[in-house]
Amino acid sequence: MLTGTPYIPETITVHLGAPDSPAPDVTLGFASYIKNVASSEIYPTWPEAALRANIYAIVSFALNRIYTEWYRSRGYNFDITSTTQYDQKFINGREYFENISYLVDELFNDYVRRQGSIEPLFTAFCNGTTSTCSGLSQWGTVTLAEQGLTPYEILQYYYGNDIDIVKDAPVRSAMPSYPGIELSLGSAGNDVRSLQIYLNRISGSYPAIPKIPAADGIFDAATENAVRCFQRVFGLEEDGIVGQATWYKITYIYTSVKHIAELDSEGVRLEEVAPVFTEDLSIGMQSDEVSMLQYYLAVIGAYYEAVTPVEITGYFGEQTERSLKSFQRVFGLPQTGVADRATRNDLYRAYRGIADTVKPGYTAVALYPGTVLKEGDSGESVRIIQEYLTLIHGTYSNIPAVNNTGYFGPVTKQSVTEFQRTFGITPSGLIGAITWDRIAGVYSDLKYGFDKRPYQEPGYTITG
Repeated sequence: MLTGTPYIPETITVHLGAPDSPAPDVTLGFASYIKNVASSEIYPTWPEAALRANIYAIVSFALNRIYTEWYRSRGYNFDITSTTQYDQKFINGREYFENISYLVDELFNDYVRRQGSIEPLFTAFCNGTTSTCSGLSQWGTVTLAEQGLTPYEILQYYYGNDIDIVKDAPVRSAMPSYPGIELSLGSAGNDVRSLQIYLNRISGSYPAIPKIPAADGIFDAATENAVRCFQRVFGLEEDGIVGQATWYKITYIYTSVKHIAELDSEGVRLEEVAPVFTEDLSIGMQSDEVSMLQYYLAVIGAYYEAVTPVEITGYFGEQTERSLKSFQRVFGLPQTGVADRATRNDLYRAYRGIADTVKPGYTAVALYPGTVLKEGDSGESVRIIQEYLTLIHGTYSNIPAVNNTGYFGPVTKQSVTEFQRTFGITPSGLIGAITWDRIAGVYSDLKYGFDKRPYQEPGYTITG
């Protein structure tokens, strides 16, 4: 969950013993878990203010474990343990105290955080009699409540005056932070930006890992270099690709150097997790990201007869919704008509499968390679786009001609940027799906006299 703002998970998985013990795991509703822990940790006869303060602490502790993926990032298949040696007390199958149950129903989606940070505070606590700690004293809350302190004032007494209580956080199905697809040179999106932010913070504690100049969500050569250095420092395969093992090692080290799973957390600021790309696309939206979604659907629709074709307009209307639902049906996803993270991942996989297998020469123009191209890149895809731009220059003289060297240098960036200005695309100098499609379309029109874009080619369908 570390890649976004916190939410309340519908369920939590508890390991019934120490982390490495062969004990079973149980999964239950998050509110039920809080009721169990509260009924195991505190006494129902305590003043209500003390009970509320303790429940806030119990909720925040559990959410911190989930938010940081404290156990899952290290390869465990659970969120928290049942033992106070590591976490908080959970007794599988126990009954709940009635008044505690009522309070948890009210408070289970409220949690404590530091002002200026977004993550649930690691609200360390102990009973205050047989054990003491730097956090909350459970028996101490009784004394403070009897003195007339409110739950918030009790929490301030133990955790400092700079805390907030977040109320009514949304409840959602838990989703792992790992994006589900490997990130590598040319990848783009919010997951890449999170990766760049993590690595830049880690480099402050491990100077051998270089800073990434721009955390812009584009996996460029600087990001690849930082990933390779991280992998070398931490004994991972040094391939520059962020698969599941590298991703979770990065998030674990990031959590460690920022002390997010400790009371003295450095904190995660909102700007560190604010998305730079729209998270979910749905009907009524209009943007370049919608155009990119439509491009993928258009190509996939040309090769999968069960996927409804769509026009690339940039507006998410009923036609796009029908096309997306047909894709979700074919690929076994919930037919929501919303392009969420899971749908976008499968769209990308399906598209790359087509782009990697369509035979050269089958289409008049090349399919988008599936990765963003930018200054400093090199390869066959760069050479192809240079060829297209050079031909386009013959008709649009304001768009500079470029040599087909296969290296994306300043002249190629200038040519791409001028093409984007000419054809109403944001002049970023980057070649994503929409810029590639538009360059390829103009090239095709000029060279062949009519539109022969790959998603309109006949006769190469995949049933399914």
